[in-house]
Amino acid sequence: MRTSKPITVTLGPMQASLERRLKSGDYDNASEILRAALRALDREEAAIEEHLRAKVAASLADPRKNVPAADVFRHLRAVHSRTLKAAKRGA
Repeated sequence: MRTSKPITVTLGPMQASLERRLKSGDYDNASEILRAALRALDREEAAIEEHLRAKVAASLADPRKNVPAADVFRHLRAVHSRTLKAAKRGA
């Protein structure tokens, strides 16, 4: 008995990519391609999550003192203001 249910997928321009893979003989049917694509997406998302977790851990372990958010935003506003002024001069 089937444990999954059939679905309908509209690929639009990506249909050509699916057809090319089928024609290559690397896959027997569209289901194999979609399963491979989902596995690749799972790996990509896991890698991104691992990267982000490492960045957070490194940030938490950073011995430098914290900078108040108000100071950060004040600095960002100043940089943005200088960028706008430079763009207006160049326009």
